[in-house]
Amino acid sequence: MRVEHPTALTQAAAHWHALQREGDLSPSQQRAFMQWLLVSPDHLREYMAISEVASALGDALRTLPVDVDALLQAPAPAANVHNVVRLSPRSAAAPATRAKHPARGVPRIAVAAALMLAVGLATTVAWPRTAHYVAAHGAPRQITLADSTVVHLDAESEMSVRMSLLGRRVELERGQASFVVGKDRRPFAVHAAGLQVTDIGTTFDVSLLREQARIGVSEGRVHVRGDGGRGRMLADLGAGQAAQVDYRDQQVRISQEDAASMTAWWNGRMVFRDEPLRDVADRFNRRNTLRLHVSDDAGALRLTGNLRADDVASLRAFLDQQPTLVTQHSADGIHVQRRAAPPL
Repeated sequence: MRVEHPTALTQAAAHWHALQREGDLSPSQQRAFMQWLLVSPDHLREYMAISEVASALGDALRTLPVDVDALLQAPAPAANVHNVVRLSPRSAAAPATRAKHPARGVPRIAVAAALMLAVGLATTVAWPRTAHYVAAHGAPRQITLADSTVVHLDAESEMSVRMSLLGRRVELERGQASFVVGKDRRPFAVHAAGLQVTDIGTTFDVSLLREQARIGVSEGRVHVRGDGGRGRMLADLGAGQAAQVDYRDQQVRISQEDAASMTAWWNGRMVFRDEPLRDVADRFNRRNTLRLHVSDDAGALRLTGNLRADDVASLRAFLDQQPTLVTQHSADGIHVQRRAAPPL
């Protein structure tokens, strides 16, 4: 039996279909796709055939009682070097059915279906999975994703995760999260405040502060790009490095950090180094009912310390030691402001 191999046109149509199902194409990708469609009517016909097969496969797979998560986490099958597909023997009692479509159309559709199954469209593109996670006030979470990535999501933080054939994408909408990225051939990227942080086999942290985003790497390496991943490279960070990226102009300040201090918050500690008091207060307030209120004139004061996030007494003692600050305890929390200058 002669085996039909996918043509370059079928491969291109399957590629564009996968990108369209993935979504969020850049303007240049959309223009390239439209230009590809307009090259020839054959391109449009092939793309529509791929779409029809994908829809049919998706409908069929949805009726199967299978565990999709188990399928996605199972090891890839061994390569079929002979390009042979085993068929179940036809029952002698089963009557032959007449094809509804002309026979000459079958090879192209069969090749398209085989190609889509080979690249995994039957599972991951038919079901691109999106999940939303929220950590409430005072309740940080640890989450294990389908690809075995472990996420530490801080209190008062929120993110969405999309797993598909072509990649793993996280949208950090607020707060702070650390990622211990699971090994997978698909790229892993975190989008936050107009930035894209791309993992290169690593453990890293992303925090959305008031005026800037902070990205710290405790293991491996990440690339940070602006404009949602379409802009210039802003930082190439290795283990023990952190980048602070300003929201307004994406100016970057890179510093050397202790890798252990980047993940200390997983265990309930607040480690801050030359950090504005307003950001320290925000981190403290995520975890505690008793809030820290910082006046505008004191918020920019930069502090360095290492405290337990739930130790209110130690925090107040630490603030009382600062010569330029004065604190006052009230029913709604601790109020902090700059100490008035002594009269001349």
